[in-house]
Amino acid sequence: MSFRVGIDVGGTFTDLVALNSETGEIINIKVPTVTKKISRGVANALNEFLGFKRVRRITLLIHATTIATNAILGQLGLELPKAGFITTKGFRDVIEIGRQNRPELYNLFVQKPRPLIPRRYRFEVSERIGAKGEVIEPLKKSELDQVILKIKREGISTVAIGLLNSYINPKHEVDIEREIRRRVNGVFVSASYKVSPEYREYERFSSTVVNAVLMPIVSVYMEELIGEVKEIAGEISFYVMQSNGGMASALSICERPISMIESGPAAGVVASAYYGELLGLKNILSFDMGGTTAKAGIVIENRPMLTHEYEVGGRVHKGRIVKGSGYPVRFPFIDLAECSAGGGTIAWIDEGGALRVGPVSAGADPGPACYGKGGENPTVTDANLVIGRLNPNYLLGGKMKIHRELAERALKEKICAETGLSMEKAAMGIIKIANSEMAKILRIVSVERGYDPRIFNMIAFGGAGPMHACPLAEELGISRIIVPLNPGLFSALGLLTSNLSHSFSRAIMEKAHEIDVERVEEVFEGMESKGKEILVREGVQEGEIIYLREMDVRYVGQSYELTVTVPKPLTQGTLELVKEMFHEKHRSVYGYSVRGEDVEFVNARLTAIGKLGKPKLMEKEAKKPGGINVSPETIRPVFFEEADGYIDCPVYLREKLPNGFMVSGPAILEQYDTTTVVYPKWDAEIDKYGNVILKFRGNGF
Repeated sequence: MSFRVGIDVGGTFTDLVALNSETGEIINIKVPTVTKKISRGVANALNEFLGFKRVRRITLLIHATTIATNAILGQLGLELPKAGFITTKGFRDVIEIGRQNRPELYNLFVQKPRPLIPRRYRFEVSERIGAKGEVIEPLKKSELDQVILKIKREGISTVAIGLLNSYINPKHEVDIEREIRRRVNGVFVSASYKVSPEYREYERFSSTVVNAVLMPIVSVYMEELIGEVKEIAGEISFYVMQSNGGMASALSICERPISMIESGPAAGVVASAYYGELLGLKNILSFDMGGTTAKAGIVIENRPMLTHEYEVGGRVHKGRIVKGSGYPVRFPFIDLAECSAGGGTIAWIDEGGALRVGPVSAGADPGPACYGKGGENPTVTDANLVIGRLNPNYLLGGKMKIHRELAERALKEKICAETGLSMEKAAMGIIKIANSEMAKILRIVSVERGYDPRIFNMIAFGGAGPMHACPLAEELGISRIIVPLNPGLFSALGLLTSNLSHSFSRAIMEKAHEIDVERVEEVFEGMESKGKEILVREGVQEGEIIYLREMDVRYVGQSYELTVTVPKPLTQGTLELVKEMFHEKHRSVYGYSVRGEDVEFVNARLTAIGKLGKPKLMEKEAKKPGGINVSPETIRPVFFEEADGYIDCPVYLREKLPNGFMVSGPAILEQYDTTTVVYPKWDAEIDKYGNVILKFRGNGF
């Protein structure tokens, strides 16, 4: 049998999900991540998978990894290379000065992120391109010769090139790039006209610098990984998940490594979009709660929502990236909000005697107190265990023993003794605070983006997501929750449902009454031609390529833009439609629109998508005419905040539940990688794919 294989490398485990494209059979494998040699962990997972007798070959391998982010954050074994930066005379400090954004507004001693390229390796050349693309001052070749000599003498291995106004006319960047490649052997080169051809010098320069420092690291990693895969599985199609939710070949990733910075988290939202399409649900809130963090994303009309700027290495506060705390990167990223609320998040008492949860996590080692690995601090997992929501004998299908008495001791000593709260009140306090933080990130990607969460369905996954989904949905007014078959491996499944995708952008910078629609149409056609060239090289048939056109639009005088869809072809008539869509989106996001104001078109964007065909999932047999009668494994008292006490709940093993099985909450559904808590006002049903469909009935007890 042939399989599609997705491998997602995390900090603790490397997850492998294999899907038989013909039957829909899924094989799940978890192996420890080898942090000092990530490719070895991938190889271990592949070897275990290929050991199954029914596996004959792998037709497609898709990979997601956080190696790019970890390198910027300074992970050991991923030291940044010696890099150089070439820019217009007088502008070498732009990447250090940045913007006025301060990560801590009232801190007089705040430290900005250290420059990725020291000042002594930032070189200037005399040249100037005007704002309209005209050559004001030609490139001075003698200065470039001196810069190239310094690059050789200093042993610089990767070079970023960012010149003023090169997004309009890249002539001088092209000349510099060509000379460096010709005269310096083995050097990596990253030019801003290829990486981010958009205005705003700081963001464009920063994107190019981040790309440059990642190129050697990612290239070496990909070379090692491809070698390992080839040795184990032979010649197979190998792709990497990008932060925009699409896949790309390893060669494309090595040229533009900034495209894979958030590849792992993106996969969960891609999987949510696939499930929405599978179940006929167009609007999805993606909720992923793991051991350390919780993440939220949004899918509109079966398309994950994107943002076009991200700060890699930045801090997160209340679900939002703290502006000025990281390195800006201009590339499409799936729009995610994140908070420090996972199963291992630690609860504590502050100096004022208030109960707090996070942001510190117990991680995998020592982990929550109940793991028995030496952890002494109470966590969200300990709280769920104490009030009966977790089975101490059934974590990881019974393979992992957890200790209720250790969880109780941690809560009693660290929380109850300090506050005077009972064990149950302390545990529920921890859960409510965690839920409050997670509700905020769900609002960030919905309400703050101009969408009403009540019209959405929630897909809850991650090891802890299904335990907390019901109260979060109630708070946001969501009436339907989908818990997929294997929530703990759902992100890896997303790798198998994605298409090949490449994103392009070009600066327009014209007001609506001055725009030359024919020139803009030529810009779109040029990007389409480039996208087709890359996708055909990656093995996609021309008939399987689709193009999504967008433009960044704003009112004249505004500092930031909104992205709207652009019809094909662009004519004076369709331009008016684009303007109307902008007015409507502005009203949706900000509560008002000003149709009398002049509109400015800033950037043209194109996504070229190569369709690979969606895999099908295995369906369960339909329920029999005689009905379904499944007895619970046991009855367990579980504390619920609505009852302010314990309720005896039936506990079911999910793998035993057939298609059509229904139960009214409160109830507990246990499985290998998660526990689903069905709250009192909810009903649970198993659909034909084995998903748990939770529906709000609102009757309570």
